[in-house]
Amino acid sequence: MSKKPNPELVDDENPEWTAEDFAKARLAREVLPQIFGAKVAQEMLKPRGRPRVLHPKERINIRLSHEVVQHFKLSGDGWQTRIDSALRQFIIEHPTNH
Repeated sequence: MSKKPNPELVDDENPEWTAEDFAKARLAREVLPQIFGAKVAQEMLKPRGRPRVLHPKERINIRLSHEVVQHFKLSGDGWQTRIDSALRQFIIEHPTNH
């Protein structure tokens, strides 16, 4: 037996979609240029947020000497990034034979 909807939560101005509504629906990229023009639609459809990277940084735990951590922390915000840069530079200067 299904529950009756709470009349206080029913939104008459925004009813639940039916199968017919879904069948008539069109993609935003098809409709927006007709409504707002191509240039505005292109801006509206632009992906938001930070772009995905091919190889994202990995979250790990690493134990470093107190002196190393303090040296980088004293240089201010972004100290983890500077450690990453120092390690990358080490890789360039000391290539492996793999």
